[in-house]
Amino acid sequence: MVSVKVKFRPSTKTGHEGTVYYQIIHDRKVRQLLSDYKIFPSEWDESRSTVKTTQRNERKPFIVSIRERIRWDIERLTRIDRRLDADGLSYTVDDVIDEFNRYSNEYTLFNFMENIIVRLRHIDKVRTSETYKSALNSFKKFRQYEDIMLDCVTSDVMEAYEAWLHNRGIAPNTISFYTRILRAVYNRAIDDNAIENRNPFKHVYTGVDKTVKRALPLATVRKIKSLDLSLIPMLDYARDMFMMSFYLRGMSFIDMAFLKKTDLRNGYITYRRRKTGQQLIIEWTKEMQLLLDKYPENKTSYLLPIIKTTGTNERYTYRNAGYNINHNLKKIASMVGITIPLTLYVARHSWASAAKTKGIPLSVISEGMGHDSEATTLIYLASLDTSVVDKANALILSSL
Repeated sequence: MVSVKVKFRPSTKTGHEGTVYYQIIHDRKVRQLLSDYKIFPSEWDESRSTVKTTQRNERKPFIVSIRERIRWDIERLTRIDRRLDADGLSYTVDDVIDEFNRYSNEYTLFNFMENIIVRLRHIDKVRTSETYKSALNSFKKFRQYEDIMLDCVTSDVMEAYEAWLHNRGIAPNTISFYTRILRAVYNRAIDDNAIENRNPFKHVYTGVDKTVKRALPLATVRKIKSLDLSLIPMLDYARDMFMMSFYLRGMSFIDMAFLKKTDLRNGYITYRRRKTGQQLIIEWTKEMQLLLDKYPENKTSYLLPIIKTTGTNERYTYRNAGYNINHNLKKIASMVGITIPLTLYVARHSWASAAKTKGIPLSVISEGMGHDSEATTLIYLASLDTSVVDKANALILSSL
């Protein structure tokens, strides 16, 4: 077993900070392991071999004390020693230090999460990798881009992060979304036997609130459809994409963007939802064709005028288009007196709400997509004869 002692090496320059280091002994071999912790001689308690004060940084209140960091380092060294000993093979003090340095590189939250993101992309889980990247970028901003070891993620750190998000006006479901992703990353490190579970997420919110309904009544959708926006092409285009989503039974924008021309055959659109993989079939109506006819034929293989150039980053193009459309939809909202934030996703809610007001059974479409679990809604939809839904859609479109 290794023996670890905390030591302090003063600077050779008067008035400068010195360095905390560890003296590690195993099988009568002694090695020194330098830390990144800098303190002044007055902050070192020689008799107790410990640091007197916490790290001084008023701009980063989430930074834990140097004393706490040292304790975690020693715990890490001890855990590594236990694991090497349990393997039943001989090892040296240099092996312990090498393993410590490897842990310090691989099991920082930033590095570990970046590696997960790369693996997700490699197995073609691009959307999941993007959500992980979004959560990581948020946490990096909170940390002011200072990395943290995974075994240093504590309840205090996560509560501070939650408060930081709340103070920036982030919605509770988005906060929960970020913390759930971080919890999944943390649990992966536990599965790797890299860290011990400190339950850092026990005091932060990781549930899902019911989404406030964002459906528009048919009369309001009719107002949006009837606006004369011919002199404002960007608003006209945003309105058309909103209406196309509504016509297509509330199709999500990503599915609209990646619809292929070959998906439209014999008067029907057949596609798979990118989110779930579920296959859906939608009757192609005259309303859809009239709207599509407003625009030159897409030179790419895609049906709708969203991704219009080949050889580009298609996912970036789709996201940028969605951002611009939602930005312009807010201007349209003010024209028709809509108080809720108008986005493409509102078209999805609005179609579902319209289906309910027309007496369509809940087995056809759940109340405004109001199930606690979207999977429940998808189970209902998957079991239906598509002609039933097409008739429901025809009834709704005839009311516009």
